[in-house]
Amino acid sequence: MRIVTGDDIRSVCSWPFAVEALRAGHLMEPADLRDSLVENAGRKMLVRTAWIPGLASGVKAVTIYPDNPSAEPARPSVQGQVLLFDEAQGHVVAVLEGVDLTAWKTAGDSALGASCLARQDVKTMLMAGAGSMAGPLIAAHRAVRPSLDTVMIWNRSPERAEQLAASLEGVAVEVVTDLDEAVSRADLICSATMTKVPLIRGEALRPGTHVDLVGAYTPDMREADDAALTRGRLFVDSLATTIGHIGEVMIPMASGAISRDDILGDMHDLVQGKAGRQSADEITVFKNGGGAHLDVMMAHAVHLALEGR
Repeated sequence: MRIVTGDDIRSVCSWPFAVEALRAGHLMEPADLRDSLVENAGRKMLVRTAWIPGLASGVKAVTIYPDNPSAEPARPSVQGQVLLFDEAQGHVVAVLEGVDLTAWKTAGDSALGASCLARQDVKTMLMAGAGSMAGPLIAAHRAVRPSLDTVMIWNRSPERAEQLAASLEGVAVEVVTDLDEAVSRADLICSATMTKVPLIRGEALRPGTHVDLVGAYTPDMREADDAALTRGRLFVDSLATTIGHIGEVMIPMASGAISRDDILGDMHDLVQGKAGRQSADEITVFKNGGGAHLDVMMAHAVHLALEGR
């Protein structure tokens, strides 16, 4: 059994590596998935399991403590580990640092979605939210859409947006305070916040925009309003981890704003060419729901890369 540290993961990972690992995983059979979420005083413990026939199986266990980044000393809001099992014989082949693997698989998932849905000529990106995932998400999107030459950053706390802006290189950066105005200028919008009140308003979207929704992961969270989902063509990374689990989809389905038929495909459909963007003017919306199948795909790729060194 191999113990895989964050340094080990970073030694073999790049954004092209992450995106291609997830792309390859979605050419295989869909995973069998199970999730468990326990909450206490605003803190959460999430256990996710996945079995991908012919590839691997795994368990991801993490805690989510929203106040950790503002504590002294600051700690990550998400902490945990991933267990990777041999699919044929059932033994543990690796235990991987969960925080680092989560960043690569989460941003890689969004980037893979954008590679299938965003226009090839996108120029301006809006990053809504300046938390720990914002930097990886910007880097991942730029890797699959190198045409991006401007990044706007919005955050409830402008100071954190300024800090993120100062860390970016090789791209023009603008910190914005008027979110609607920024939405109206963006070709690609990525939102990674903890909000329960929608921030991305469909009324402000311009034709041709790709919207990547990352933050909402509980039944009461959502980042985009009904108009964003109904104006755009809606896709999810996994039907199993979004429908019935995440407010971004559950809330508008419960109200009747959208139906199951409005979800036009998942990542398997996108990667296998069964669904995707149909015109330059249409708005596409992608819900990044996460899931242990993505962790297993990344963990398996990292394990093989380390074995091959």
